[in-house]
Amino acid sequence: MKKTWRTSALAIGAIDAMALSSCSFSGSGGSGSSSAAPGGSSSSGAAGGEAVSLTMLVPTYSDTKTSVDGVGTKARWEKVVADFQAKNPNVKITLQVESWDNLETVLKTKIQGNQAPDIYNGGAISGFVADDLLAKAEEITSPETLSNFQDSFNTNEKVGGTQYGLPLLASARALFYNKALLKEAGVEVPKTWDELLTAAKAVKEKTGNPGYGMPLGSEEAQAEAMIWSLGAGGGFGNESEITVDTPQNLEAFDEMKKFIDAGVTQSNPGSTQRTPMMSGFVQGKMGFVYALPPTVAQIKKENPSLEYGIAQPATKDGSAVTLGVADRLASFSKDQAKKDGVKKFMDYFFSDEVYVPFIKGESFLPTTKTGATAMSSDETLKPFLELLPSAKFYPTTNPAWAATDGALKSLTGQIEKSPSADVLKQIQAKADAAS
Repeated sequence: MKKTWRTSALAIGAIDAMALSSCSFSGSGGSGSSSAAPGGSSSSGAAGGEAVSLTMLVPTYSDTKTSVDGVGTKARWEKVVADFQAKNPNVKITLQVESWDNLETVLKTKIQGNQAPDIYNGGAISGFVADDLLAKAEEITSPETLSNFQDSFNTNEKVGGTQYGLPLLASARALFYNKALLKEAGVEVPKTWDELLTAAKAVKEKTGNPGYGMPLGSEEAQAEAMIWSLGAGGGFGNESEITVDTPQNLEAFDEMKKFIDAGVTQSNPGSTQRTPMMSGFVQGKMGFVYALPPTVAQIKKENPSLEYGIAQPATKDGSAVTLGVADRLASFSKDQAKKDGVKKFMDYFFSDEVYVPFIKGESFLPTTKTGATAMSSDETLKPFLELLPSAKFYPTTNPAWAATDGALKSLTGQIEKSPSADVLKQIQAKADAAS
């Protein structure tokens, strides 16, 4: 029996919170809508040979100007859907592509109108799970496809021990470094915090350029903070508890403050936004930064002559760990025929011959094991791929994460002038108030 979607305050509140906790990879692609096939969201019959109509809502990660191959997300999805329908004529998909800015508003409207998408690409989904709106992962893909995802990414998609999302694309932070500046400063690629600070000081003193880029402005302070916290063996909690004010995180924040006090960062690190700061590195004016796989494409487009390298993040003891982020595909389908149609699409899309070109075109990392193997020959992505098994994640399945994320973005930069312990206590108080 088909269950009616419930549009309670919890589900709508979850969408409002997504504006803070999702959009992990939001690119500069514009909004737009594309109907890849006629039909609404209702099923016209059972899965046994009869037609089923699905709706699909996705955001843009790139456009024709920003994508490495000049295609863009919208056209990429249109091709995937068209090719799938050519092989599966009984499954019709109506594709809608929106900007990240519009995505949550559109989804909220659809849920309120009982038109939630059968296939959805977005950020955090735990709020929808709490209101019983989502299909389980095992219902919308085969065991073979499900087991092919990196184990750490599958674990990250579980809420209450049950997996709902399918990890679509991944990103991991790595340490980018300017080879020319390091050579001029006479330093090697660091693995530990002490080595990074020594190298950053040498770059600053001998080249006049900032040794390390530390963006603690509201754009992505939570990412910079998480990288350093992981390097001390810390983190921000799990599904059941948010833990910001901990000894490990205090050690990490004090280490960041040490870099600031040593004068090796760019000016005003507490208010620096990541995007403009990255432009400085791309133009060859910074020694070290933590960056994402799309930075490789940005360098290729904006400064292809830059001599740079990519290494694992520096940590307290030199052990390998990174901040992993993944957006996912999920389904609001409750009808069995729809679930069967979604399963056909998921199994098709996550096959290497379809999935790998999609991921390469968007300049991200694959979440599948065979996809990682297929892309392992790309030397620029190799450091990221090697880090994937050690990836740690934001606790996005915790209902208080959205408030914590917002507090990290607005308060972390205060360590430039305030004691780290005070800043951590303020962030933890915001998280506790939302728990």
